[in-house]
Amino acid sequence: MREINVSEVTDLVFRLFIKANYFIGDDVMQALRVARKSERSPLGQDVLSQILENNEIAAQEEQAICQDTGLAVLFIEYGQDAHVVGGDFEEAINQGVRRAYAEGYLRKSVVSDPVFDRRNTQDNTPAIIHTRIVPGDRIRVVVAAKGFGSENMSVLKMLKPSDGIEGIKSLVLDAVREAGPNPCPPVILGVGIGGTVEKAASLAKFASLREVGRHNPDPRYAALEQEMLSLVNRTGIGPAGLGGTTTALAVNIEWFPTHITALPVAVNFVCHASRHAGGVL
Repeated sequence: MREINVSEVTDLVFRLFIKANYFIGDDVMQALRVARKSERSPLGQDVLSQILENNEIAAQEEQAICQDTGLAVLFIEYGQDAHVVGGDFEEAINQGVRRAYAEGYLRKSVVSDPVFDRRNTQDNTPAIIHTRIVPGDRIRVVVAAKGFGSENMSVLKMLKPSDGIEGIKSLVLDAVREAGPNPCPPVILGVGIGGTVEKAASLAKFASLREVGRHNPDPRYAALEQEMLSLVNRTGIGPAGLGGTTTALAVNIEWFPTHITALPVAVNFVCHASRHAGGVL
């Protein structure tokens, strides 16, 4: 059994949320550069140039990429042979979020109650935490600072098995058209297929954090990802919704077995900022 102090958890979460809000990943930056070269619309090219410049300035100045610094979402793989000592694991995570949003001068955007008492918690907690127990003695943490211009465009539908692949394609394309400029395209689309209503949504969120350019290991789903990306980019929505051939940088699909009578599908939008980072304890 390997011991990990809660202070290490807090420190890692703090560093990851600072990194996620200040620095765009190399995969996304490279995808944006490629998109700028291939974009057919002069206005779209100009928008992509401005996005790249903004990202570069944010990294140089260590400033937030966007004013919406997001709701804290974490995916954690907790090694079954790791033992967190010295305090509460989830509280340690929330303390890391508090530190990041206070010391990093990041906007606090969480309200204490969704309906009756929408008061700002003033520290961007509580975080949304997805934990999975895995073999080993390490704790892997992936954080996302999830902005809600894109999150609010998410879609979840319980399709029928007979809807099949064409039903999935229609759902994704309808979601993209309905969203239009709201999720700040070019976007990354996470698509979750299977499981139950909550599993599909979780799969979609996890898929949206996958490295741009890395496809599903199943060649059938990898081919569907590429086909869907082509169809999305034919919608003409373009960068910032101003028209063009770059509406999405990637379509990432994750799947899970489901019931014989069901075909749950969720679509999660991530804006071009794609604020996420990962680390291991």
